Amino acid sequence: MSHEAAIREPLIFGETNYSVITDEICAPAEAKPTKHWYIGFTIAMLTLCIGIVSFYYEVTHGIGSWGLNKTIGWGFDITNFVWWIGIGHAGTLISAILLLFRQDWRNSINRSAEAMTLFAVVCAGQFPIFHMGRVWNAFFTLPLPNDYGPLWPNFNSALLWDVFAISTYFTVSIVFWYTGIIPDLATLRDRAKSKTRWHIFNFFSFGWTGSIRQWNRFELVSLILAGLATPLVLSVHTIVSFDFATSVLPGWHTTIFPPYFVAGAIFSGFAMVLTLLIIARKVMRLEKYITIGHLEAMSKIITLTGTMVGIAYGTEFFMAWYSGYSYEQFTFINRAFGPYWWSYWIMISCNVVSPQLFWVRKFRRSPIFIFIMSIFVNIGMWFERFVIIVTSLHRDFLPSSWAMYVPTWVEFGMFVGTIGLFFVLFFLFAKYLPVIAIAEVKMIYKKTTHGKPAGAYHGEQDYDQDKAYELAAAAHGHGHDEHETVGEHHH
Repeated sequence: MSHEAAIREPLIFGETNYSVITDEICAPAEAKPTKHWYIGFTIAMLTLCIGIVSFYYEVTHGIGSWGLNKTIGWGFDITNFVWWIGIGHAGTLISAILLLFRQDWRNSINRSAEAMTLFAVVCAGQFPIFHMGRVWNAFFTLPLPNDYGPLWPNFNSALLWDVFAISTYFTVSIVFWYTGIIPDLATLRDRAKSKTRWHIFNFFSFGWTGSIRQWNRFELVSLILAGLATPLVLSVHTIVSFDFATSVLPGWHTTIFPPYFVAGAIFSGFAMVLTLLIIARKVMRLEKYITIGHLEAMSKIITLTGTMVGIAYGTEFFMAWYSGYSYEQFTFINRAFGPYWWSYWIMISCNVVSPQLFWVRKFRRSPIFIFIMSIFVNIGMWFERFVIIVTSLHRDFLPSSWAMYVPTWVEFGMFVGTIGLFFVLFFLFAKYLPVIAIAEVKMIYKKTTHGKPAGAYHGEQDYDQDKAYELAAAAHGHGHDEHETVGEHHH
């Protein structure tokens, strides 16, 4: 009996060739900015300005401008920090782990996901620095010689571990991203129509010529960097979770935090990738390369990680009950039914309930539905961090010290400002660099298109990819039934 394999959906749709791939992916970076780009960029800049005003106000007036008090020492600042770090996780996962597992579907989305990682880490880094109050002393977190008087770095502090973890993560991520973009910078250089543009891209592409030796070294370096980055996917958010888990506070002091935080980070990271790419594929007319199949694959990962997060929520409640520790039990009952009950149930609805809708194939292949779900997931993950921090702090061991936390306009402004910064950076990236890795898409072109399965749809922006898939199957004498197979000769 011969081995049979189910027909795989093409990763590139439409009648195309290597030249067309280059033209279509380079087009947004070579054309002049459109009116819509200017509108979006202006909105992002105005949002960033709100953040700049808020950060300036906080520095000049002190942390007293925030809504914190003696009981609740962490609020929006650390909530936003953990949220942004989580969003940055999908890029490294797509780049490193899926590269090592030879998952070809990553090739169309890895460039944008890696860039998103860098922008998210830049946004996250603002919050711990400004939480210090005296921003000008931020250099004390660096491993400097201890000769600066009484204020020395405390290397036993989990907060200081964050500095090392995140700086390492950012460094490896930017090297990974930049290494992958070098061949595409050379492509833009060779297509440049002005000397200035040619010299700029030649400088940043390090004079790439595309020789066999360079490609061999490129692939070797990519694999080495993937091997270095893979442990970082697990370690960075593990260390962030230690900010909580190494304390003795009920609701935080738990060993489930590291895996639970990592799953949540990948969950929110993939949601943000979907939020950005669903818009980008439509606006930049890249439906050929970022297909419904890509969106479906990412939806499946969101379903998996969302279920893992749901199991973690249940485990926390079970362990609180099983431990017999009254303070721990009170903390979790307070989360679900106390003054902040609304935030807990928003978290459950968005993170546990909504991803289960992706079990329906029709939903996980609908870009509009996926886009809405991705927004819900990121809202839910923000509330998860809010619930963990605020509901665990606002009810202390002593009822006399119980307090409520209400964020001020300064905190809202700082959060909105980092969202503006993120989109300013992404707008610039999408305009001046290829959002899809041209070289990597060409690597999978021959083995993923099955010839020309969707040639009938060439030139149409809104072709039905399910219909195109049926044509591809029909071309090989098979129906669209997922359980039908194609023999070895097809491969």
